[in-house]
Amino acid sequence: MSERKSVLLRLDPAIHDALARWAAGELRSTNAQIEFLLRRALAEAGRLPGNAGQMRPRGRPRADRPRGDGPGEGAGPGRDDERAG
Repeated sequence: MSERKSVLLRLDPAIHDALARWAAGELRSTNAQIEFLLRRALAEAGRLPGNAGQMRPRGRPRADRPRGDGPGEGAGPGRDDERAG
């Protein structure tokens, strides 16, 4: 991924709170939600540059190993015993 630009953005606190709630509902950070909305606005206006990089997918980055292989995940010792009892 290419280097990202940093900008200082001053927002009304109520606008920031609304963006933060919206972002949380879509599993994005507030920063990612602002970028998403700016990209959508640029695309709708026909002004999104063709060389703009892709956004990262929503949510947490995927782990290197499949779920259930780490400590504390999966069936594990003792869990089957509790169900059988």
